[in-house]
Amino acid sequence: MDSTNTTSAFTKNPLRIALIGYGKMGKAIEEIAVNRGHSIGLKIDINSLNDFTKENLQQCDVAIEFTSPHTAVQNILTCIEAGIPIVCGSTGWLARWEEVKQACEAFKGSLVYASNYSVGVNVFFEVNQLLARLMNPHTEYEVNMLEIHHTEKKDAPSGTAITLAEQILENLGRKKEWVNQHNATPEELSIISERIDPAPGTHKIKYSSNIDDIEIIHTAHNRQGFATGAVLAAEFIKTKKGVFSMKDVLGF
Repeated sequence: MDSTNTTSAFTKNPLRIALIGYGKMGKAIEEIAVNRGHSIGLKIDINSLNDFTKENLQQCDVAIEFTSPHTAVQNILTCIEAGIPIVCGSTGWLARWEEVKQACEAFKGSLVYASNYSVGVNVFFEVNQLLARLMNPHTEYEVNMLEIHHTEKKDAPSGTAITLAEQILENLGRKKEWVNQHNATPEELSIISERIDPAPGTHKIKYSSNIDDIEIIHTAHNRQGFATGAVLAAEFIKTKKGVFSMKDVLGF
């Protein structure tokens, strides 16, 4: 998506955004947000942790968080307790999902969480579910997944790959669990993770039989798609309460 095509759409109601995590993704989000008429009121990285306070957060309309699995939950809770809507793009922390959800309910907070904010990936999610349903009766097909990311990616498999795998498990009765290796039994869904620079992200799902193969692939060319989706989510969440996903943001 080209952010320059939508620059003026939100200038009448600009957001003041807190960026929690100001690495490569944070800088990409800043560029998209400013192009859409918003401003950055707070930037938090390893060198500015002392600025991450309730008072500073409350000078902003919404926070966008892209950090790591180890810091994401506390960052989310800090924003919720400060009454600031938050868009979270960190992955690898969902073992604490119920804790975050309960905090959001208790504080009447606002959260958008997605394993991937790219509009294209979220369309890919819909295609993945449909294909798995169509393939469910055709037991002669084996299915496996490959995901490729840059070497700085902190979790494996990626959050996007986990989402895709769980969609397959929900719709393909012969698979019971995913494994991050070659599958040892027919009930396991194999996810192979590769870390190669400078790949922003590729996800491939392949159904194979003796007769033919069917593949669907999403390849990100840069971070713009993720950044644009995160800003769209921030625009969506400003006036809402509760827990939402990109399906809500995009109206799927």
